[in-house]
Amino acid sequence: MDRLNLLSVALGLACLAGLNLYLTVFATGLAIHLHWITLAPPYESLAVLGDPFIITIAGIFFLLEFFADKIPWIDSAWDAVHTVIRPIGGALLAIQVLGHSSPTMDVLIVLLAGATSLLAHTAKATTRLISNTSPEPFSNIALSFGEDAAVLGGLVLLHYHPVIALSIFLIAISAFVYFAPKILRAVRVKLWLTWQKLNEPAAFRREATLPLTLPAKLAAVFNKENVLGETIAWAMLCVSGRGRRIRPNLFGALVATNEEPRKLTFVARKGGKSIVHTIELDGMTVAREPKFLSENLVIFPAEGRGPKYVFIFPRSRAAEVKEIGEKLRQNLTVRSAALAEPITIH
Repeated sequence: MDRLNLLSVALGLACLAGLNLYLTVFATGLAIHLHWITLAPPYESLAVLGDPFIITIAGIFFLLEFFADKIPWIDSAWDAVHTVIRPIGGALLAIQVLGHSSPTMDVLIVLLAGATSLLAHTAKATTRLISNTSPEPFSNIALSFGEDAAVLGGLVLLHYHPVIALSIFLIAISAFVYFAPKILRAVRVKLWLTWQKLNEPAAFRREATLPLTLPAKLAAVFNKENVLGETIAWAMLCVSGRGRRIRPNLFGALVATNEEPRKLTFVARKGGKSIVHTIELDGMTVAREPKFLSENLVIFPAEGRGPKYVFIFPRSRAAEVKEIGEKLRQNLTVRSAALAEPITIH
C-alpha cells in the first residue's frame, strides 16, 4: 500500500505540475516550511521543496503566471513556452518523491510522469486556445482561477487520499484523450477563423456573389452522388458543419441545385472517404447568426423537435451567407404558398 501511495503522490504531483508547475511547488514548499503538513518518512525527500530559496523562486514565477494566465493570447504564449518546462518539472517532482532506486526505474518514472504532466498541460493549453477566440476576457479569468483552485484542491486531496486523488486525475486525463480529436478539430477551426479575421482589411465589404462551382476535390464527391444529373445553383465552402450525420468541425461545402431548390447537399471528404448528406428544407426555418469570428447559417425545425444544422463560414462571407438565407427563405415561402392554394376540381 505504501508503494501505491508513493506512486500516487508522484504521478499526482506530475499531473498538477502540468496545470501549474510553479503553484504546485510553491504551495507544497510553503506548507512544508510552515509545518502545515508533516511529512511521513517515505516522503521526507520532498522536504527540499520547503527551502526558502525554492519557495521564493517558485513564488515569483507563480506571480508572473498568475497575471499572464488571465490575459487572452498571452496565456497561450505562456503555455507554448512551458510545453517543455512543465513535463520536465513534473518528472523531477516524481523522481524526488520516489527517489533514485535504479537507473532503469528513473527512466520509467521520467517517461510516465512526463507523459502525465504533458497530457495535463495539453488539456489546459487547448482549452485556453478555444476560450481565446471569444471576444470577452472573463472566460480566461474564470479558467485561470479554476485551474489554481484545482491545483490547491488536488494537493489537499493528495495529502489525505493519494490513491483517490490519482484516480480522479487519471479519469480526467482519460476523458480528455477520448475527446481530444474533437477538441483539436475545434481548435483548428477557431485558429483558422482567427487567422482569416486578422487578415481581413478594415471596413471590408464584399459583394454577395455566390459561387457556381466546387473545387475539384469536392466536385468529384458531388458528381459521384449526383445520379439525377442536377445542376448547381450555388455552392459555398464552409469551415465547419454539424448536425444529423454530419460530424462537427468537418470542412466541406453546402450545395443547392436548380432542380431541387428546397434541398441542400453537404459534401466533404474525410480520410479518403466521401461524405454526402441531403437536408430536406420543408418544415424548416433558416436563420443567420453573426458571431465574432464567423458567420453561421442555422437550419432548424419551424415547429416541434427535429434535426438542427449549423454551418460555419468566415466572417468575411457575411454578405454571401445573408444572400443564401434570403434565397432559402424565399424558396420555402413559395413552397408554403403553393401548398396553401385551394385545389379546384374541374
